[in-house]
Amino acid sequence: MHVLFLAPNSPKTGNCTTAERIRNHIVAAGHTCVLCDTREFSSASDVSSLMTQEPRFEAALAIHLFKGGRLLLDAGVPFGVVFGGTDVNEDVKDEHKRAVMEEVLHTARFAVAFTDKLKERAEELLICASKKIYVQPQGIETRVASHFSWSDFLHRTGVRAKQEENVRVFLLVCGLRRVKDPLYLLEVFAEWHSQNPLVALIIIGPKIDPVFTTEVEESVKRSVGVYLAADLSQEELHAAMQKSFALVNSSLSEGMSAAILEAMDLGLPVLARDVPGNAAIVEHEVTGLLYSSPQEFVSMSRKLLNDHELEERLVRNGKNYITTCHNPMEERIAYQKLVETLH
Repeated sequence: MHVLFLAPNSPKTGNCTTAERIRNHIVAAGHTCVLCDTREFSSASDVSSLMTQEPRFEAALAIHLFKGGRLLLDAGVPFGVVFGGTDVNEDVKDEHKRAVMEEVLHTARFAVAFTDKLKERAEELLICASKKIYVQPQGIETRVASHFSWSDFLHRTGVRAKQEENVRVFLLVCGLRRVKDPLYLLEVFAEWHSQNPLVALIIIGPKIDPVFTTEVEESVKRSVGVYLAADLSQEELHAAMQKSFALVNSSLSEGMSAAILEAMDLGLPVLARDVPGNAAIVEHEVTGLLYSSPQEFVSMSRKLLNDHELEERLVRNGKNYITTCHNPMEERIAYQKLVETLH
């Protein structure tokens, strides 16, 4: 089967990683799968024009109900959709987008939610047939670059310390856009760093929103103890995560953060903002820590620095959770079965 796959595919983002992994699942089943960035198309008619080219596409899949799903409404082939997170958490607040997303759900053969909570939210806010929505957590695989220099990374990022081996890096991995709210902790972290120069917050991720990126760059320059790192490859990022003290998430909303799951797989404690998408995968004081304010973040971080038993428990439970609930082979089988329904 010749399958078209549409996804918001900015390089080095969670969506990009997820799309590549799902594409590999489809190809492993013997299908051909062409992955395209939704930004390449301005309307559904652009996609319907693509459908007339040879070899003809026989089916389609999209990540994100609005950004991807709306482009398949005139495709003329059976299709499925995967919830992105911002579609159900943010776009649903816009009346026009909500109507389009309901049409997408009505037309799609199936929809995939990463968590039960995301499925419940979709059923609550969108008119849709719940039997169409399958829950399939993301499968997680991490690969660490073997020739990664932590010292060089810190120097390039601007972290200067006499006792480099004693610096505790809190790594905030996110694409630079407002929904990720990377400046949420900036003021309290700078204040904490002034008291304890051995703690550092490093923000790293692709520059998705140019205007917001400039805002982040300027804010970080005026701050102390907070740094903005240049992009890394996925394997280098995993190496940097493994060397860090903790993974930080400060998003206003999340579908299912791949960075959180990858951190757990790499043996890194997680401090995540208490929003529904994060609370669905982080059990407070079991697999990670959930905070509701910048002040609470600092309080929990201080505790984590001084409580090795807590740190070890979070790391152990996080790794067990990934092994049990985010098996990539189970994900592969699930998507291969779903794609067969598009035949």
